[in-house]
Amino acid sequence: MQYRLDKKSGNKLSVLGFGCMRLPHTAGRIDPQKSGRLIMEAISKGVNFFDTAYLYPGSEAALGSVLDKNNARDQVYISTKLPLFKCHKYEDFDRIFDEQLTRLKTNRIDYYFMHNISKFSDWERLRGLGIEKWIKEKKALGQIKQAGFSFHGARNDFMKLIDAYDWDFCMIQYNYININFQAGAPGLKYAHSKGLPVFIMEPLLGGRLAKDLPKEAVKLLARKNPEASPASWALRWVWDQPEVTMLLSGMNEAAQVSENIELAGQSQIGNMSEEELAVISQASEIFSAAYKIPCTACNYCLPCPKNINIPDSFAAYNASYSISRFTGIQQYATTTGGFSPSFSVSDCIKCGKCEERCPQNIAIIKRLSDVRKRMEPFWYRAAMAIARKVL
Repeated sequence: MQYRLDKKSGNKLSVLGFGCMRLPHTAGRIDPQKSGRLIMEAISKGVNFFDTAYLYPGSEAALGSVLDKNNARDQVYISTKLPLFKCHKYEDFDRIFDEQLTRLKTNRIDYYFMHNISKFSDWERLRGLGIEKWIKEKKALGQIKQAGFSFHGARNDFMKLIDAYDWDFCMIQYNYININFQAGAPGLKYAHSKGLPVFIMEPLLGGRLAKDLPKEAVKLLARKNPEASPASWALRWVWDQPEVTMLLSGMNEAAQVSENIELAGQSQIGNMSEEELAVISQASEIFSAAYKIPCTACNYCLPCPKNINIPDSFAAYNASYSISRFTGIQQYATTTGGFSPSFSVSDCIKCGKCEERCPQNIAIIKRLSDVRKRMEPFWYRAAMAIARKVL
């Protein structure tokens, strides 16, 4: 395992962090046995950073139970996040934080995030509630070791945010598709220039750069290196950059843990050749042409009051361009329940709740209309109407 120094704290962090948002599920719930095996395998191979959040259903409790059961708490750094939209008064900070400590079975949080800041006014609102005083108190008590933020917004707001407070770290979405998206490469370099450790989320764009690359892009990468998986290209690209302290990967299978840990042991700064970087650039162009909606399947938009499965609808729509329209419609029908009484995108009531929560700032209402037009041709709508009468 490779480690990079967090210069703010002096901590040596594994270049691979374990993102616990997508832990394995069984019957709709986090599977404690499967999750435990993955987490402990990662620890045994040198991963020392585990990231969760208050809003990830069952994740904090699952991570806390595994670490407590295996007496592994002091072997790792835990990061979790304060949900901004649930904070309306000063007392909410303690209420949420205390619940997190209980879930995680710990007396401290090593890296505490202001979760999903999307505009500078989000931070100003927290300031008005007294967040700076609260963080100072928690640090004095040793309950918070490092305080930072995760960001999903415009680059100018990111730059302002970096300068607005004495942060200990930050986290941005970054991958070879998102070089100019949100904070992007300029934001990464600016935060690094200020001495901040920068953590990377979505290095595989919600798995899209691992399993949903267009066939042309897959063939392109394979021609250059037949032994390397698409995921390995994406992870190595992030690790290649000196401004990156660590990337988070949401691993939910043993094979993913093994591959990522092996890569983390090999990947170093400046290790990719000019030829490899050129291939990545070409793959990015192919992907961007086929990938119409930048959804990472974080599920923040859910639940929908009409039970529309928004992330899967978008995934099917993207597949209709990157693979084939027939494949996309087939995926739409089978994974979103297109024929059921309440799952069609046609049922959208345009309430806008999803758009308020989307960290990618996707115009979800408009894009659902695009999905309907492409994924529900006349013969599909006729079949849906018949099925609904029967159901």
